[in-house]
Amino acid sequence: MSIKVYNTLTRAKETFIPLEEGKVKMYVCGPTVYNYIHIGNARPAIVFDTVRRYFEYRGYDVQYVLNFTDVDDKLIKAANEMGEEVPDIANRFIDAYKEDVGALGVKEAVHHPRVTENMNEIIEFIQGLIDKGYAYESEGDVYFRTRSFDQYGKLSHQSIDELRSGARIEVGEKKEDPLDFTLWKDAKPEEISWESPWGSGRPGWHIECSAMAKKYLGDTIDIHAGGQDLTFPHHENEIAQSEANNGSSFARYWLHNGYINIENEKMSKSLGNFVLAHDLVKKHDPQVIRFFMLSVHYRHPINFSDELLGGAKNSFDRIRNAYENLKHREASSLDLTEDNDKWLEDIEKYKQQFIAEMDDDFNTANAISVLFDVTKAANLYLKSDQTHTEVIERFIQTIEELTGVLGLVIKQDDELLDEEIDALIEERKQARKDRNFARADEIRDELKSRDIVLEDTAQGTRWKRGS
Repeated sequence: MSIKVYNTLTRAKETFIPLEEGKVKMYVCGPTVYNYIHIGNARPAIVFDTVRRYFEYRGYDVQYVLNFTDVDDKLIKAANEMGEEVPDIANRFIDAYKEDVGALGVKEAVHHPRVTENMNEIIEFIQGLIDKGYAYESEGDVYFRTRSFDQYGKLSHQSIDELRSGARIEVGEKKEDPLDFTLWKDAKPEEISWESPWGSGRPGWHIECSAMAKKYLGDTIDIHAGGQDLTFPHHENEIAQSEANNGSSFARYWLHNGYINIENEKMSKSLGNFVLAHDLVKKHDPQVIRFFMLSVHYRHPINFSDELLGGAKNSFDRIRNAYENLKHREASSLDLTEDNDKWLEDIEKYKQQFIAEMDDDFNTANAISVLFDVTKAANLYLKSDQTHTEVIERFIQTIEELTGVLGLVIKQDDELLDEEIDALIEERKQARKDRNFARADEIRDELKSRDIVLEDTAQGTRWKRGS
């Protein structure tokens, strides 16, 4: 079987053929680290982590690169507002990003390049474009001559004439053509900057990914991925400047995930529906959040609400409960019968079906449906008169294996001891007494996630296991 991916460049599913057998060179556009990430940023982190995990599951060595934009207009604005230095803000929110996506089960990239640590490569890349006639300097700024790249628009499937009709030269820009885009910005007074052949300044947004992809993965890579909103102009501009400078195809396959809506509306600060991943992972089980994100095909839009997340929890609990039921019966010791052999064959069929769904453009939604089929079969098997350890263990191994491919942790933490529960209840009691209601709610939620139900009565707080 072979993996098929939907390539935004060709708008078709294609069989994935790596540049180098057994290896995948994959670059994913990371966040601009001026604040905590919102759930729209969390989606590509989870989605492309799952893509990476699946390639690894299928035996590939994945060179996974995700960058951090640690200097740009947003960071400079944040630094001015907070009275801090740009590097300090960047460092703080890089740490926060790693903590938040780590909670969501996202593995560390092989490389996490930062713009400020690759300035020499960026400057060299820009100089290469100038030398080849694709870029020009204008009063300290450097621009890319968009019309000089005759394939511009091939990713977003727009013609140069269509793009020209909406293009404008903004106040302060010194372009030859409204379509030209910035590679290097002349520094404003007291603004963070680096010395270059064109004077003191800093890179434009688009150039950084081209330079860092070239440095860490080479002139041509297998996969470039990111959110749908990056298709134009960011990824379109990356293609133009990379292929102009390198003289070769930039990325073979382009993968883009769909948008997130909040209760059927586009997420925006003005609508007051802006959800930070940093807050979400404190309020909800991060595994449930990841499960929810993967319950819809990555290219489709996904609607978020607390109600839908609650539904995802119930669904994920079905898988967890089936797994726990299997673990409780693992010590069975009956002889393997012909009927049990049939169960082993069925389990293997489910596994192959899961692989087939993931081979089809990483269809996690259908793969999760297969997981439900496995758990349904497991529950049915446990109701039979004769169960065998080998079959139960195969069910357990398969559920662990398939959830692991999706980056989901199915094993529950060790059960809390009674005295640990009592200690947490006492801490909650003191927190409420101190009017630290946030901590009190946090303890209740933590216990709830461990299947401990609290009941506040006039005589004190009672607890029980199970909901």
